[in-house]
Amino acid sequence: MTNMKEDTIAAIATPFGTSGTGKVRISGPDAINIGSKIFEASSGIDIKEADSHTAHHGYVENPKSGKTVDEVLAIVMIKPRSFTGENVLEFDCHGGMVPLEAVLELTLEYGARMAEPGEFSRRAFMNGKLDMAQAEAIIDVINSKTEKSLNIAMEQLKGGLSDKVNNVKDDVMELLAHLEASIDFPEDEIEGFNSNQLEERLKKIKEPIQKLIKTAKQGKLYQEGIKTVIVGKPNVGKSSLLNYLLQENRAIVTDVPGTTRDVIEEYINLDGIPLKVIDTAGVRESEDVVEKIGVEKTRESLKKADLVLMMLDVSQGLTKEDKQVYNLIKGQPTIVVVNKTDLDKNIDIEELEEQFKEHPLLWTSVKEEKGMEELKNTILEEIFHEQINVDSDVMVTKVRHREALNKAYQSIEKVEQSLKDGMPYDFLTIDLKDVLFYLGSITGETVTDDIIDQIFSDFCLGK
Repeated sequence: MTNMKEDTIAAIATPFGTSGTGKVRISGPDAINIGSKIFEASSGIDIKEADSHTAHHGYVENPKSGKTVDEVLAIVMIKPRSFTGENVLEFDCHGGMVPLEAVLELTLEYGARMAEPGEFSRRAFMNGKLDMAQAEAIIDVINSKTEKSLNIAMEQLKGGLSDKVNNVKDDVMELLAHLEASIDFPEDEIEGFNSNQLEERLKKIKEPIQKLIKTAKQGKLYQEGIKTVIVGKPNVGKSSLLNYLLQENRAIVTDVPGTTRDVIEEYINLDGIPLKVIDTAGVRESEDVVEKIGVEKTRESLKKADLVLMMLDVSQGLTKEDKQVYNLIKGQPTIVVVNKTDLDKNIDIEELEEQFKEHPLLWTSVKEEKGMEELKNTILEEIFHEQINVDSDVMVTKVRHREALNKAYQSIEKVEQSLKDGMPYDFLTIDLKDVLFYLGSITGETVTDDIIDQIFSDFCLGK
């Protein structure tokens, strides 16, 4: 990556498409100088002379042709009072891609270069405006699918996770300092250090790490959601169930088997958990080319499912097709939904209970909305095999953070074992330094350049 202190970057910072407004962001030492070359303020002010955090109406013009490119609002932010910690100029333009790209092209022509993915956020991190955990939370905020997942992401962006990690680091550093002083000055009494309290101090360090690790599963669920596949033979009510969960007619519902020929994916909010519900083509033997493709897509979706809702038709009994469907999902977390209980039953209940004894079995009528609340509760029970009491919105949502916490926890356990074995303090300090390293990788102090590159490469261009 080019040295960020020597160049100025620019990018469109809003999604592609047509909208009321769009933003072109410029950041770097020459951001405002570049903007002054292409922007004419209605007030006549030169934005190089403008105060920080002021907005100016005017026009972006091509200096060579004299043509007006767009009517904009220019927002000036002088370092270090900006997101990146650098000089920043933002043009709020009309939202069409043509004016946005035209404004961007002018910024590039007059000295900026195109920003790389995540480079604005990376500069914020490098300039100390955000730590690594906060920077990663930006993506979670953008991708939030429920209010709960947004709350969790915002708590991380505000530094909630970083604060907890830093509190543990402070305790580790204090203990490490005492141990090293005791090693260097064995004959002296070290203020604040009592060797008899070492075990208790290690426990104090370990407990908050363990609490954060316990939130990782739940945090991942809130942030990433659960891929929930609805599967069954044709015409058992899969699309009706999707429509009910969405509270809208997203999928076509008819009495004709084979109506759904493609995979339909939608997110629903189930007690704050984003469920990616996938309605699939009914599984059956068919000579219809399009339907066969849909069935194959169903098989592919099942391979990636976190949870399967297998639907049966109580009025038809347990058929050969039902058993074929079940063979596709054996071994996967499954809830069996026996639908159409508003119709006459034509099913052997004992055979059904024996066939699906390893799975929750629910009796429903999607048409009459019977058993729906029980289904939702059962889905939540399947998602959370054990309830985790979380006293705040601070949760671990990243695999990278969870792995770092696990390694820090294991290092503390090594310290405890060394203490039990009566090992010299030198051995304890080695593992305590590992704890600091792993915790520091979460907030960014000890993270390597290749990890930094990998993290910010997942960001969009304007972030």
